[in-house]
Amino acid sequence: MVADTKESIGFIGLGLMGHGMAKNIVEKGYPLAVTAHRNRKPLDDLVGRGAVACASPREVAERSSIVFLCVTGSREVEAIVRGKDGLKEGLKPGAVIVDCSTSDPNSTLALAAELGAIGVDYADAPLSRTPKEAWEGKLDTMVGASDAVFARIKPVLDTWAGKVVHIGAVGDGHKMKLLNNFISLGYAAIYAEALVLGAKVGISPQRFHSVIDGGRMDCGFYQTYMGSVVGGNREAHRFTIANAFKDLTYLEAMADAARLMNPVGNAVKNAFSGAVATGGGRATDYVPHLPEFVGRANGMDFAAEVEKGKG
Repeated sequence: MVADTKESIGFIGLGLMGHGMAKNIVEKGYPLAVTAHRNRKPLDDLVGRGAVACASPREVAERSSIVFLCVTGSREVEAIVRGKDGLKEGLKPGAVIVDCSTSDPNSTLALAAELGAIGVDYADAPLSRTPKEAWEGKLDTMVGASDAVFARIKPVLDTWAGKVVHIGAVGDGHKMKLLNNFISLGYAAIYAEALVLGAKVGISPQRFHSVIDGGRMDCGFYQTYMGSVVGGNREAHRFTIANAFKDLTYLEAMADAARLMNPVGNAVKNAFSGAVATGGGRATDYVPHLPEFVGRANGMDFAAEVEKGKG
């Protein structure tokens, strides 16, 4: 692939996903400007690959025609855009911001309107798959953008994504991402409750897995989930319980705005809310660890049940 070097790329959010995405952008020929929040290791790695380190989002904006954001959610995006030394202070007319975070579509639409007034385009391109695919340049992304903006940013998306779907107008990418996460996190909540109930009635997690594995109820998400539960790899699916809860609150807000009754969405949200409220909000508490919190709420040491199942 030959990069269109008319575009200069900025990237903010060098976490589990962003580091790999930014790595692919710079390695495939685009000038890249980056900045770090707390962890400087990814920034130093990217500088070693040819990126330029910046002191602030404003400096990233001054150096870039397209800026990618890959942070926790809308609160962080709004602060990066509107805050002191933020993107808005350094963006030039004709620039584009691409938000790859899982954000609240209501916030996305408000930011798009605000930036449009100063000649800056906005797109949302949230992600699917894992940090492994980010590093390999094989993520999935669902993009909300005008046709012209999509055509402009797609060559850069192709550096880190294996599947790019133009889902619709600005905000539609984030709407679709919330629907996607509702399905996956719904699976996660059902798996957790089923595993704990199984252990309560004498079906070990390993015996449970022996039935579902390879059957009609199997899927890629189930495999990474159970790779953590019974496979011994607690980092098989590094998406935190806290971020899952955040995404489900965004789903609730979207349903409220659409005046939709969503009892299943609320039930899934409450499964994650309960885990966060009982200590599951740490950076090392991942979605496949949810059965441990459901077990604890039911007087069970689920990790001990997994160990017993190995016998």
